[in-house]
Amino acid sequence: MYSGAAAAAGPPRRDFISVTLGQEDAVGVGGYNNSKAWRRRSCWRKWKQLSRLQRSVILFLFAFLGVCGVISYTSMGEAWKSITNKSLDDQRTEQEVPRLKLANPAVLPAPQKADSYRGDYPELSLQKPPKPLHGRRGPSKLQIKAPRRDMRLKTQHDTVRAVEELVKADKVEKTEKSIISWRGAVIEPDQSTEPPSSKIMEPEKPSSVEVEDQKEPVPLNERQLAVIEAFRHAWKGYKDFAWGHDELKPLSKSYSEWFGLGLTLIDALDTLWILGLKEEFEEARKWVATDLVFDKNVDVNLFESTIRILGGLLSTYHLSGDSLFLEKAKDIGNRLMPAFKTPSKIPYSDVNIGRGTAHPPRWTSDSTVAEVTSIQLEFRELSRLTGDEKFQKAVDEVMKHVHTLSGKNDGLVPMFINTNSGQFTHLGVYTLGARADSYYEYLLKQWIQGGKKENELLEDYMRAIEGVKKHLLQRSEPKKLTFVGELAHGHFSAKMDHLVCFLPGTLALGAHNGLAADHMKLAETLIETCYQMYAQVETGLSPEIVHFNLHAQKGHKDVEIKPADRHNLLRPETVESLFYMYRFTGDKKYQDWGWEILQNFNRYTRVPTGGYTSINNVQNPSNPEPRDKMESFFLGETLKYMFLLFSDDMDLISLDKYIFNTEAHPLPIWVPA
Repeated sequence: MYSGAAAAAGPPRRDFISVTLGQEDAVGVGGYNNSKAWRRRSCWRKWKQLSRLQRSVILFLFAFLGVCGVISYTSMGEAWKSITNKSLDDQRTEQEVPRLKLANPAVLPAPQKADSYRGDYPELSLQKPPKPLHGRRGPSKLQIKAPRRDMRLKTQHDTVRAVEELVKADKVEKTEKSIISWRGAVIEPDQSTEPPSSKIMEPEKPSSVEVEDQKEPVPLNERQLAVIEAFRHAWKGYKDFAWGHDELKPLSKSYSEWFGLGLTLIDALDTLWILGLKEEFEEARKWVATDLVFDKNVDVNLFESTIRILGGLLSTYHLSGDSLFLEKAKDIGNRLMPAFKTPSKIPYSDVNIGRGTAHPPRWTSDSTVAEVTSIQLEFRELSRLTGDEKFQKAVDEVMKHVHTLSGKNDGLVPMFINTNSGQFTHLGVYTLGARADSYYEYLLKQWIQGGKKENELLEDYMRAIEGVKKHLLQRSEPKKLTFVGELAHGHFSAKMDHLVCFLPGTLALGAHNGLAADHMKLAETLIETCYQMYAQVETGLSPEIVHFNLHAQKGHKDVEIKPADRHNLLRPETVESLFYMYRFTGDKKYQDWGWEILQNFNRYTRVPTGGYTSINNVQNPSNPEPRDKMESFFLGETLKYMFLLFSDDMDLISLDKYIFNTEAHPLPIWVPA
């Protein structure tokens, strides 16, 4: 009963008020307190109060603005990237572009694939030089093609073209002041007795260049093809058994190391290019790019690494235009500089290219005169390309110092010089053979390289040739061959190194460049002697050293060979001079003599499994006693000079545009634009 009545009467009245204090209600419903939660709820309420149409319009506007923002960001990003890249390129231009211009950059076409030589042999083809990147160039006085990074080798027609015409600058911008470069760099059209300045100027704005008309291609002849075949046979042995190492040992199918820097490969780079072996060149380039590292704890000989490695890289850069080789050249060049940190500035013979230290040989503080005076062409050219004068300054100081030294004999120099005192040592011994030979060669070639401006070099060269005539020339019996002997403390020796056979070519080069005509006559008589050093030997190959008979004896030839001297190292000097003589005279007998030498190399030094070997006994055709070693200069010099000697194209590596270093690596002659 009670429960029903209570229900009917409704809930009982309570005598209290219940108040709930929430955050909103504490300040009044909808009150503002600036909290994040309140702001989110407030915005959400307002958004929900909008109609569906209003919300759709707002969402569309936001989406439209978002799309426009993305498009604008992309456009501005590309523009900014372009500006940034341009700025970086400008910085590289200021830092890396050569300060001076090359006489004739990248004049040879890209080499051809090896397959091109397996069938018929098409004619040579010409290639125009690639356009400079960003129009980079140095001062207007000298012409240069800017290096391209990662420049690709261009495919030509079916076989190689040897040379294109010199690039000329018809529209060179005029400068307000005449450019003064460091010593030997700026060549004025008039002859001056003042040597070029050693001051380096900043590069100027590029100007347009045009290419001269190209001449008709010259076909490869049979003798050139034979050289290519010989080179590929030698390269096969190196690739199969010694790839990336210094020298091939073809008989044992192994290798030997000297510096551990791939000497044969680097020495052969420009030969590969000149011979047109595209496939082999690209393979070698890949090794240089990925495996050639100079940061090694190894001692290298300053002279040998300069003429073979630095010279080879610079030459290949000029021929191919590929800046990879210039970068490597700068690397090794910088690593060789510690050699010049001596009391006298006469460089030490050995450098540790990893540690940055240098020292003389363990047994002496002397360096050989030839070594310290036969690195100038390469370091001078490195300065010209990089704009860094330290390379040329170091080697120029050596030449200036040697120019002033006493101890010479009518221009002839001793063989040794002390790195501490800077004075000649072992006085009284004079030779054009080992330890002195290339001193005389580089006197002339530096003078030519620098545009015939440095008269001290010319004076020393001319005086030395007169000294040779006065003290070292004699005639043999019975054929009365003119030869260059040696002088030791006033006593003449009828000993002549094969190395001396560089001299006929050097004399001919000097005569070609306007020196005395009797230099060419002497060259003609000496090259005959060098040929007889081959022809009078049983194998038709010259020994390392010969002695000439000064008195007629029945049954004796002009040439006598001692047992210790009868080895042959595949040397290039005679072939080198034959090349110069043929270029300047056109007399084909020089080609015929070179052909005989190549055939004898094939007959007595060729190894069937690949490669060629030096031999111990040139007097024993039945057993020449192979030494199991192929010197890097066989590919870098001997076969290169053979190929050029046999060429019907007299402008293939023109001797008016290039100067060869003592390892047969061609470098440009510095000429006015």
